[in-house]
Amino acid sequence: MSLVVLLAGILFAIHNTAAVSIDLIFITLPEASLSMWLLGAFALGGLLGVVLSSVIIMTLKTRLYYLKKKMNAAREQLDSLSANQARLDGH
Repeated sequence: MSLVVLLAGILFAIHNTAAVSIDLIFITLPEASLSMWLLGAFALGGLLGVVLSSVIIMTLKTRLYYLKKKMNAAREQLDSLSANQARLDGH
């Protein structure tokens, strides 16, 4: 599968060799082939997706850790109250 993607990328680069410059309103990027700009944008988008999803995953894991800690504290308190109630019922 990766060989097919690599082949498609090579064919894409071969067929899109026109030099273009990118105008971002405030700055103009230097001329490069259309395929390089598109592949660069694709790679940058993939990298940003990985970074942003990693931040979200870490945030959710941190929240999960604290919620598990809170749940264990509540479970211990419930067990303690149940033990006290059982002791009171025994007398």
